[in-house]
Amino acid sequence: MKIKSVKFNFLMNFILNASSIIFPLITFPYVSRVLLVEGNGIVGFVTSVMTYFTLFASLGIPTYGIRACAAARNDKIKLSKVTQELIIINLITTAIVGVVFVASIFTIPQFSEQKELFFINGFNLLLNAIGVTWFYSGIEQYMYITVRSLLFKVLSIILMFIFVKHTDDYVIYGAITVFATAGSYLLNFINLHKFITFKKVGKYEFRRHLKPIFIFFGTSAAISIYTNLDIVMLRFMQSNEAVGYYNAGIKIKTVLITLVTSLGTVLLPRLSYYIEEKKFNEFKNMVIKTINFVFIIALPIMAYFILMAKESILLLSGEAFLGAVVPMQLLMPTVLLIGLSNITGMQVLVPLKKENQLLVSIICGAVLDFALNLILIKRYAASGAAFSTLIAELLVLVVQIIFLRKNFVEIAKQINFIKIIFAVCISSTATYFIASTMDGVFVKLVITAIAFFTIYGAVIIITKEKFVFNNIIPFLKEKAEHIIHKKKTDK
Repeated sequence: MKIKSVKFNFLMNFILNASSIIFPLITFPYVSRVLLVEGNGIVGFVTSVMTYFTLFASLGIPTYGIRACAAARNDKIKLSKVTQELIIINLITTAIVGVVFVASIFTIPQFSEQKELFFINGFNLLLNAIGVTWFYSGIEQYMYITVRSLLFKVLSIILMFIFVKHTDDYVIYGAITVFATAGSYLLNFINLHKFITFKKVGKYEFRRHLKPIFIFFGTSAAISIYTNLDIVMLRFMQSNEAVGYYNAGIKIKTVLITLVTSLGTVLLPRLSYYIEEKKFNEFKNMVIKTINFVFIIALPIMAYFILMAKESILLLSGEAFLGAVVPMQLLMPTVLLIGLSNITGMQVLVPLKKENQLLVSIICGAVLDFALNLILIKRYAASGAAFSTLIAELLVLVVQIIFLRKNFVEIAKQINFIKIIFAVCISSTATYFIASTMDGVFVKLVITAIAFFTIYGAVIIITKEKFVFNNIIPFLKEKAEHIIHKKKTDK
C-alpha cells in the first residue's frame, strides 16, 4: 500500500486537529448557554464513566494495534492475520464488559438517574469493537481519517443546532455526540476490506498479543484515572455544578493539547517502523525535532491562556461558568507537560518496546492524582481536581525523563529553552499591558492573541532560535518559491 510522507501525514493530522479546535469554538459556546452548568455536568459525568467501560472493553488494543499494524503493513497476509486476531479479542472483551455495563446501570443510583443517556452511549461501547481506528493509524491512512472525521463533525453540528434547543435537551446532545463517533466506527469497518482479507489466514495466535495488550491496558487505565477520575470523583464528592465548571476548563485544555500533540500522533507508526527496521539515527533525529516543535508551540499557548483564562471562559461558556477560570488556569501548564510526556512516553518508550516503564510512570501519576483528589476535592472542588491533575502530569513526565536520562541530556542540548522562555516572557508582559487597556471580551481576545503571537514570533526570529531557522523558515521559503514558480509556469 502507498505510505505518505511524514510531512503529508502531519498536514492531514493538523487539519484534523484544527477542526478539533474550530468545531468546539462553534459548538461549546452554544451548548454551554443552552444546557447551562448542570446539563453540561451531567453529559460530562456520563462521558467520563463511559470512558472506563470502553477502556476495559478495548484493553490496550488502541495503542498496541497501531504498533502491530505498523510492523506488518508491508505484508497483507500478516496484516490481515493480526487485524483479525485483535478484532476477535476485542469482541470477546466487549461482550463481557457489556454485561457489567447493563448491571451497573440498574444497581448504581448515580447511573440509574441517567440510564437513558447511558444506554445511548452504550452503542459506542458496542461499535468500538469493530471501529478499528488503530488499524488506520497503524498503516498511516491519515487522509482517510481526516476526511471521515470532518464529515461526521459537520453532520453532528447541523443536528445539534436543529435539535438542541432547551436546558433538558442534554440527552439529545449526548445522542448526537454518540452518532458522530458511531458513524466513524461503522465507516471504518466497511472500508476495512480495501486493505485486508476477512478470510481466515492460518491458525490464530491470540496468546502472542495478550502480554503487550495487558501492559498497554494498564497504561491506559492509569491514564484514565487522572484524566477522567477527576470528573467522576467530583460528581460523587461534590455536584453536577462542580463537574460543569471543571468540564469547561477541561474542554479548552483538551482542544489545546490536541493541537500540541498533532505531530506526535502521526509519529508512533513511523517511529515503530524505524525501530523495526533498525534505523536508529532517523528515530533519534525525529524525536529531537518533535520535542523542539512541542516546546515552541506549547509554552506560548500555555502562557497566553493563563493570562486570558477569564475572557476565554466568558466567550466560550458565558458568565454562568466564571467558576471555571481558576481550574482552567491550573490546568494550562498540563498542555506543555502532556505535549512532552506524549513524546517521551508514547513516541519513544512504546516504539522501543519499553511499555513497562511507560506503565510505571503512568501508575505513579494515577496514584498521586487519586490521593490528592481525596484530599483536595472536598475543600476546593473543581480547583482541587485541576491542581491534582497538574501535579500528576508533572510526576509522569519526571519519571519518564528518569527512565530516558541517558538519551534525554543529549536531546535537551538541541533545544534552546532560554530563547523560547525569553520570547514568552516578552510577549506575556506586552499582552498583559495591552489587555488592561481594553474592554469587550471578543475584541480583547482577538487583539491580545494577535499581539502575543506576533511578538513571540518576532522575538524567536530576532534571537535566531535554532529549530525555527533550521526547519520552519527553510520549509516556508521552499513553499513560497514553489508557489512563485508555479505562477510563472502558469503564465
